[in-house]
Amino acid sequence: MSGSDDAQFPEPTNATKAYLDLMKRALSASLYDESAWIRMDPVRPPIAGLRQPARFARELRRYWILRALARRSIVAARARPFEESIRSEGRDWPLFGYTMIGSKRLDNIQHCVETVLREGVPGDFLEAGVWRGGATIFMRAMLQAYGIGDRKVWVADSFEGLPVPANDNDGADFSGIPILAVTEERVRANFEKFGLLDDQVVFLKGWFSETLPAAPVDQLAILRLDGDLYSSTMDTLDSMYDRVSPGGFVIVDDYHSWESCRRAVGDFLSQRSLTPAIESIDWAGAYWRV
Repeated sequence: MSGSDDAQFPEPTNATKAYLDLMKRALSASLYDESAWIRMDPVRPPIAGLRQPARFARELRRYWILRALARRSIVAARARPFEESIRSEGRDWPLFGYTMIGSKRLDNIQHCVETVLREGVPGDFLEAGVWRGGATIFMRAMLQAYGIGDRKVWVADSFEGLPVPANDNDGADFSGIPILAVTEERVRANFEKFGLLDDQVVFLKGWFSETLPAAPVDQLAILRLDGDLYSSTMDTLDSMYDRVSPGGFVIVDDYHSWESCRRAVGDFLSQRSLTPAIESIDWAGAYWRV
């Protein structure tokens, strides 16, 4: 694609601003009294410990109760008051909603998208690691809001949750957490709910090491990484960094919050002798311009 549709990028109207603001609030589940409720999932059985038998018994009982409820499609949740400061920085996992990155990182996406559209930086948008699709849904919403028809949004994910870490340096093992495993069908349905599922949205299903090297992505204006692990981060950068146009943006969702992710970014940039000006978004995310 050439980016020709946005050669005369319009300044956002009040209606456009209101639409994008509403999208961010809806996608981050910041609109409702129940927005901060916490889902209680049976992650894994507790590890037996002779030193704390009473605690072990309580945790085991809780695990089996939650597992029994989950098998009957009953969601257990703990109510708590909504705090805008927590949700804005993506410090919690919303019970419902479509992204857990919070409004500050959604604001960053908006800044990057509007910048590349205004300046005519060529290329599509890709996120590697999408969960329920919220960030990519917002990217597609921005293209619709500004009438851009010649850029695509690439939605790359295993749609099976996080992989098992390859080794001790890869990062924490979140592979067994059910809430993180969102199917491609569910993400497609989420796009559809907002009227944004069309031929400008392309899904790349599979582990990044298998799908990204041969992905039919010619040029990117925005590359967003949310793979958490060292290997996932490195696989994405190895496959996609050279496709980012000069003036495009690389956004790393977990740069500050996952040491393994930050180390992968540092190793990749060092290998390439690159020294970009990395800017913080919030407590977790960072980005730079190519």
